[in-house]
Amino acid sequence: MSRAAVCGEYGPPEVVRVQEYPVPTAGIGQVGVRVHMAAVNFPDVLLVADSYQVSIPTPFVPGSEFAGVVDEVGSQTTGFAVGDRVTGTAMSGAFAERVVVDAASLAPIPDGVDAATAAAFGVAHRTAYHTLRSMARLRAGDELVVLGAGGGVGLAAVQLGVVLGARVTAVASSAEKLDTAASYGASRLINHRTGELRAALREVLPDGADVVVDPVGGELSEPALRALRRGGRFVTVGFASGVIPRIPLNLVLIKGIQVLGFQFQDVPPTEFDRNESELRDLLVSGRVTAHVNAVYPLAEAAAALRHVADGRAIGKVLIDTRT
Repeated sequence: MSRAAVCGEYGPPEVVRVQEYPVPTAGIGQVGVRVHMAAVNFPDVLLVADSYQVSIPTPFVPGSEFAGVVDEVGSQTTGFAVGDRVTGTAMSGAFAERVVVDAASLAPIPDGVDAATAAAFGVAHRTAYHTLRSMARLRAGDELVVLGAGGGVGLAAVQLGVVLGARVTAVASSAEKLDTAASYGASRLINHRTGELRAALREVLPDGADVVVDPVGGELSEPALRALRRGGRFVTVGFASGVIPRIPLNLVLIKGIQVLGFQFQDVPPTEFDRNESELRDLLVSGRVTAHVNAVYPLAEAAAALRHVADGRAIGKVLIDTRT
């Protein structure tokens, strides 16, 4: 048994309760991990509400991203040993003192990187980097617009866009989120709650943008797409707003732009390995890092989910499963 945050019925974050929960032993090709830190992502909120694109039968332990120490290695499993520091992803199970996952979903934590950074860095920065490198084909000197620039993927895209040499326009819903984006190098800041986004983008980018990265969807997508110059690239990453936008296809035709979707499995294998290596080097060198907004104890996992559900998170929210 392991202490865990359990979703016993679908609903808002408050349905999650901390209790003892069974964890299986590591099977063939699996590894058991003593979790130290878990990151809260918006899909975790959707899974608890049973409004994600896939459904997990209750009861289940939410949480898809974690860092910790290997405490069990299953049969026919290679590459890991008890005591290894690792980070990993899974559809669920991370909001617990212990999790068992396939070895293929784990990666070693580089020396000098702490568990909090490792847990917060993985999904958001990997999503943003693969998006920028392999989907958007971002080049030095490009004008990059990032929607949802205060969220996990959005803020990572701001940081990484700057590192890749782009000029970044950050779009977010509060002054605090925009201040954080500015601290990571965004040179233009737009609060979409204080005026019309289309007009604001036209003012700061009169010649248009080369790339838009959109983890938000909803009413922000179309005006951002309209801000692209001819030949620009629009990459949809997710729909944190909860609304899937309807884009007039005549805009794609008239402007000669590309509309792309990001999923890890669509990145060509050779590019995937290159991107992962480059991103790891950026983390180890300290050129990029995860922005941790808040850390909750496991006992307050529901509050951590609520923090993310309400759109208050800047960067990443973590759960310390040891407390």
